[in-house]
Amino acid sequence: MSTSPAARSSSAASSASSPSPSPSLSLAEVEAIARAAHEGQTDKAGRPYAEHLRAVAEGVRARGGDADQIAAAWLHDAVEDDALTPRWLQDAPLSRRTKDIVRAVTKRPGEPPEAYAGRILATPGALLVKEADLAHNADPARLAALDEPTRTRLAEKYTRMRALLGLPAPDRPSGA
Repeated sequence: MSTSPAARSSSAASSASSPSPSPSLSLAEVEAIARAAHEGQTDKAGRPYAEHLRAVAEGVRARGGDADQIAAAWLHDAVEDDALTPRWLQDAPLSRRTKDIVRAVTKRPGEPPEAYAGRILATPGALLVKEADLAHNADPARLAALDEPTRTRLAEKYTRMRALLGLPAPDRPSGA
């Protein structure tokens, strides 16, 4: 359904009295912002952090996620990692749903895992983003690049979070 120019103009003129949708960043723009924000950052295995963001966004897409969820996937670690500020997120031209999902999946200092999981479960759309994040974090090929104590600690952490979120154990390749 398209809106006539007159209707759009009338809607814009009345925006002061009633909320109207504001222009949102495209997914390509969100990707570019996320990549720039994490520029120079690496993951625990020393790989460029943008690879993780791309994998999570693709995981959300492959699981049937919508544009709000894909945008949140690109930004899912930005505030937590201090790559972008909470104020940036608040003011960004993104949907409220995207912002809510990013806030839900952003861990807070000292927060118990149960509270974190509860916030994710209470936020529509956030579980799919966290599921894609956990899937990439727990990827055996990615974990194999880490030392044994780190690999074991992280595998246990991801398994516990999946359980708190009610997610099934990830499928493993045959022979694994």
